[in-house]
Amino acid sequence: MNTVQQLAGLGQSIWYDNIERGLLDNGAMAGMIARGEIRGVTSNPSIFLNAITKTGDYDAGLLPLIAAGHDAPAIFWELAIEDIRAATDLFRPLYDETNGGDGYVSLEVNPDLAHDTAATLAETKTLWRRVDRPNLMIKIPATEAGIPAIRAAIAAGINVNVTLIFARERYRAVMDAYLSGLEDRVAAGQPIDGIASVASFFVSRVDSNVDKKLQGIIKEGGARAAAAEALLGRAAIANARLAYADFRQVFGDERFARLRAAGGRVQRPLWASTGTKNPAYSDVVYVDELVGPDTVNTVPPQTLAALLDHGVARPTLEQHIAEARRVEAELEGLGISLAEVTADLEREGVQSFKDAFATLLAAVEERRRSAVAAD
Repeated sequence: MNTVQQLAGLGQSIWYDNIERGLLDNGAMAGMIARGEIRGVTSNPSIFLNAITKTGDYDAGLLPLIAAGHDAPAIFWELAIEDIRAATDLFRPLYDETNGGDGYVSLEVNPDLAHDTAATLAETKTLWRRVDRPNLMIKIPATEAGIPAIRAAIAAGINVNVTLIFARERYRAVMDAYLSGLEDRVAAGQPIDGIASVASFFVSRVDSNVDKKLQGIIKEGGARAAAAEALLGRAAIANARLAYADFRQVFGDERFARLRAAGGRVQRPLWASTGTKNPAYSDVVYVDELVGPDTVNTVPPQTLAALLDHGVARPTLEQHIAEARRVEAELEGLGISLAEVTADLEREGVQSFKDAFATLLAAVEERRRSAVAAD
């Protein structure tokens, strides 16, 4: 039994934060599923940017679309939807076997719509209809404008992966949107037993941000330097553990109990951005330290390889909540507010995906023009 299978026994599902046509065409992803190494897939604009611009896997698919006169956005969405459909079909047996517990593949809405509720909802519905697979999740960013779109999408019966969550306050709004969406469906007499959602809480970027602030304090020297040094690499895990405590509270109360009785599922926390960015830290620290029931961890290729090689499957979330609260308090004592850090990270995260999407469309447009000129 590999580490991923051991984690599944503890209630945590490992998903793969990567998709590219080569993996779908050469049987590599099918093999990973068959070996029990991955239980779902997530994608985002950065992942598609790398897949389409850094490999030749899409050449055969690009040319007919260019010849048909499609513009760059239409070409991208067609290629992405082809990949997502192929991946959902590979995962369909796992989805059926787990009664919709796993086997999901996520496709993100255009990040340029992150601050437009109506446009986000409209694109969510369009992508859901175009992919037309029950084990699809549409990724909607957890911006202020995204929250009502999440509720409306859930109410419409669409599986949602809420992305770019950094702050616990925003996470609580995400959970409320999910529950409200389910309640809207119940009030309308519609079933809720087939709806699934995850809340993607970003992890490692918190350490990247906080550690820079701590390093600044360390360089100043003095009495605060030792306290700052002791907190290096601890903020992200503490923030995630406190978010998990929030999850347990919200989904353990009477409000959800009523929805569970009607067939509602918990909205699992999904730990995202779990690749280790600081080489001084363990390459599996954001997996090993965030294991608990009803969770998902989506990992990039290098983290999956490390996890399978030397990851440790043991419960680590609920046992350290008090320690997480101490870390938060000690950071505040040094003048570092996790609320402020996570607000900054949300803005940066949205912009990062916007930039990747713009670069992706520019690359597709360049390919399109080159092909047209060659005719």
